[in-house]
Amino acid sequence: MGIHEQVKKVKENWLLAVVLLIIVAIPLFSGSTSVGFAKSFDGMVEPEMMAAQAIRGGVYYDDSFAPDVEERKITQTAYLSSEVNRGTFYDAQAKLKSFVTSTDSFILNENVQKYGKDTNAYYTGTYQLKVETSKYNVLITQLKDIGEFQSFSENRQDITGSYTKTEIELEAEEARLLRYKQMYVEATTVTEKIELNDRIFDQERRVKYLKDLLLNKDRQVEYSTVSVTLQEEQSAYANIVLVKFSQLIRNIVNSFNGLLSLIFIAIPYAVALLLVWVIVRFVRKRR
Repeated sequence: MGIHEQVKKVKENWLLAVVLLIIVAIPLFSGSTSVGFAKSFDGMVEPEMMAAQAIRGGVYYDDSFAPDVEERKITQTAYLSSEVNRGTFYDAQAKLKSFVTSTDSFILNENVQKYGKDTNAYYTGTYQLKVETSKYNVLITQLKDIGEFQSFSENRQDITGSYTKTEIELEAEEARLLRYKQMYVEATTVTEKIELNDRIFDQERRVKYLKDLLLNKDRQVEYSTVSVTLQEEQSAYANIVLVKFSQLIRNIVNSFNGLLSLIFIAIPYAVALLLVWVIVRFVRKRR
């Protein structure tokens, strides 16, 4: 077929080409533009907004940084999970408690749960431990030998800056308390003594609060926190059940509903194609 004949065919069927182009373009323009914009917004704008909020919220600001202090105050926490063989959960738990005893550690929280029934039953236990920082590495090494080691993560935080600020604040509050006591001795009226007595009482509470805060920070440095999860291996036949007859009926109904939906979705396209065919036939007959 020559070029002139091809051009002639295109001219004869231009109406069909235009209608088909409209049919294809309608779904694209109706949904793709908005979806694409939403994805772009979710993928680019929102993270930038979150980053800006994080900076404004102080996420990247660390007030614990004190470069002039040589003796650093470091707290550390760890999370460890292991899987033990079926039927050995309580043996593994006893092993964990023996490690806790041998390192003079403490169990702050213990939670053991049983899941499933009969042969599908298995145990899971979570434990929160406190261990002296000097024995932290020893305990972690021992815990990793329980069962099949699955995951481990740890976090170290430098609180030297906040610790130093609390020390400075405590010194200032103690000096203020001492001044109040001197003023109380020098007071000459009952009104002055009553007012100073109230101030001394409030100041003593403030000093005690700061001392307790420093003591708590010292304990966080001296003792590390370790969270442990022990999970018993599940049965190889767990979650294997014969499908119920009601589920089969539900699947048949769902499939039938899907077929009807597909048919009704295709009807507008079929009508459009039929309309195009009628128009083309009409145009050809007129010629």
